[in-house]
Amino acid sequence: MQITRKNAVLKFMLFALLAATCTGQELPSERVIGKLEVVATFNGPMPTGVTVSNSGRIFVNFPKWTGDPVEYTVAEVKGGKTFPYPNAEINRYADANNPADKLVSVQSVVVDPTGTRLWILDTGVIDDKVRPGGAKLIAVDLVTDQIVKKIVLPPDVVFPDTGLNDVRFDLHRGREGMAFITDTSNSLIVVDLASRKSWRRLANHFSTSPDPKFVPIVEGEVWPHQPGPPEMIAVGADGIAISAESKTLYYCPAISRHLYSVSLDLLADPGKSDAEVAATVKDLGEKGGGSDGLESDAEGRVYLSNYEHHAIHRRLITGEIETIIYDPRVLFPDTLSLASDGYLYFTSNQVGRIAGFNNGHDHRQKPYVLFRVKIDGTRIR
Repeated sequence: MQITRKNAVLKFMLFALLAATCTGQELPSERVIGKLEVVATFNGPMPTGVTVSNSGRIFVNFPKWTGDPVEYTVAEVKGGKTFPYPNAEINRYADANNPADKLVSVQSVVVDPTGTRLWILDTGVIDDKVRPGGAKLIAVDLVTDQIVKKIVLPPDVVFPDTGLNDVRFDLHRGREGMAFITDTSNSLIVVDLASRKSWRRLANHFSTSPDPKFVPIVEGEVWPHQPGPPEMIAVGADGIAISAESKTLYYCPAISRHLYSVSLDLLADPGKSDAEVAATVKDLGEKGGGSDGLESDAEGRVYLSNYEHHAIHRRLITGEIETIIYDPRVLFPDTLSLASDGYLYFTSNQVGRIAGFNNGHDHRQKPYVLFRVKIDGTRIR
């Protein structure tokens, strides 16, 4: 059969199209693990913390260190929208003279094990400095939506460069329980909720400090992304979780791949020396990547965010680590929160793309996302 020039061109174009289509179909692609559900998206400031009440109310917070304009630093998520919580007035911080009376810059929100109170961890930080009286814990009754307790952290516990990050509660200790806080300037902080007394632990200990040999890899590049040799981001103790039997505190520096534990009994005893507390610290080994948030369940397992690999892992009581979620959409998973509905909630906020970590260029793409994944773990009560 005679082939005309026109037919030859058409056949060539068809063959090329088919080849390209087949090639695209046949190329291997990245494997996704777990089933993500989108709970909410955020087109305003960047969120960090998330927590969910027993009745399903969702709370998030927006700190003020991200470079974003923040109208309110704590919010309730309803119908996909955010509303200032517990009210708009307390979120209006504009006067340097009243940081103890307002929410300055909140880094974490946590519904405690009773399920009836929302605790707000206010860093008190504006322009990289803690405002005197601004660093505090506030408890809000979730029935009345009224503040029922405020604990201002004193200057001998919170220094001008202290970075309050996340908090967990053990309500079995003392008259009202205790709070345990990570300080990214390399320390743990303990708060007696009844007496309002607080104290620092493991200050500048290797377990609360960034690993000087750790070079994070975020989205395939050395982080922070900037010219020249790798420069360490000095972010210490960050993620935190309490064991099911309330005997062990798990924690990790943000700049490290190691998970650590320490005795809660000694940590909570103000009569013990730092040396005695430090003697109970255990290096539990590498956990697969850098973590921002931690969580635990009633079955004795620890959940680990992995900002290097778009993942959420779970450490079993045997020490084995399994993957709950691996998905390229998980761009810098931050806080983890296990809710009573059987879902693990977490924020994905693209911290790695902030201008300060990218030679002055902000590469974040809105919206930020609140995800959840169904798991077989039970919330500790």
